[in-house]
Amino acid sequence: MGLAEQTCVPCRGGVPPLESDKIAELLPQLTGWQAVDNHHLRKEYRFKNFVKALDFVNRVGALAEEQKHHPDVRLSYGEVVLEILTHKIDGLTESDFIFAAKCDALPRDEGARL
Repeated sequence: MGLAEQTCVPCRGGVPPLESDKIAELLPQLTGWQAVDNHHLRKEYRFKNFVKALDFVNRVGALAEEQKHHPDVRLSYGEVVLEILTHKIDGLTESDFIFAAKCDALPRDEGARL
């Protein structure tokens, strides 16, 4: 089963962040994402205009509520930057990769350039 078909598991804390070897194993399953300092995932999405970018942010927000996993979002004209990490442990979990894959599945009908 691919990452996008899985469900994020809420982190209750008290677990260590993923080790660099596990991050290196999961990252190739995502398109265009960076693992910044093995601490968080980051990706820039580009859109035709502000309205398309805002629509994507709203869809990410709905997904975040559904999955109970909330990214950091920066919105500007034609661009959205997502940063994903598990705040309770200040690092990456497998759910961060699952959420990233789910975000990538959203913009295909929205005119995004990944």
